[in-house]
Amino acid sequence: MTVNFEVADGVGTIRLDRPPMNALDIATQDRLRELAEEATRRDDVRAVVIWGGEKVFAAGADIKEMQVMDHAAMVVRSKALQDAFTAVARIPKPVVAAITGYALGGGCELALCADFRIAADNAKLGQPEILLGLIPGAGGTQRLARLVGPSKAKDLIFTGRQVKADEALTLGLVDRVAPAAEVYEQAHAWAARLAAGPALALRAAKESVDAGLETDIDTGLTIERNWFAGLFATEDRETGMRSFVEEGPGKAKFR
Repeated sequence: MTVNFEVADGVGTIRLDRPPMNALDIATQDRLRELAEEATRRDDVRAVVIWGGEKVFAAGADIKEMQVMDHAAMVVRSKALQDAFTAVARIPKPVVAAITGYALGGGCELALCADFRIAADNAKLGQPEILLGLIPGAGGTQRLARLVGPSKAKDLIFTGRQVKADEALTLGLVDRVAPAAEVYEQAHAWAARLAAGPALALRAAKESVDAGLETDIDTGLTIERNWFAGLFATEDRETGMRSFVEEGPGKAKFR
């Protein structure tokens, strides 16, 4: 398998495993979609880590595979490519990317699908598709601009340049920088902490933020209001409020 999936203590790890550079060929893209859908379905998965291993996250698409594709072939394939990444972005649970080494092209776009990104101090990120006479095709023009703003996104996309971890942190492209040997450990700890939280409230929070960003403020407030009121029907809400009143904040044990 080019991508593996392991679950422990409520955290599912989607592990890219296509040496040496985790190039995202068609089989890998399709496997990512399958595992994202599995992570979405499984009740024992409450948070997700996306990881490429100790050396590299993902150095991009398989260029040799794409080189032989003509316009007609890519018209068909491009939708499946985007669908694979969208499946990751729409996992209704907290998702963190643990980025070591290169996260370029499709690798950077995959990291953009996470809710939180922890980069190794040796990481390099970028969207170099322009150097191939292309543009990002797996969501990069959309998710990158929404994350760091249009001007910064255009700089990275127009030039195709790579940024090191410290600049990526300054740009807002990643959320934390850690020693390479600690990246997965920190990502798993972040996911495990949230895996112990109220699953429906976390889902509501993620959907409210993500859906709200795609619409106007009034519609966003309606999405928030509906989720907020709906959570009053959940056991987790009862547990959280009872614990707060009886024990103080931060002590609730959610089922």
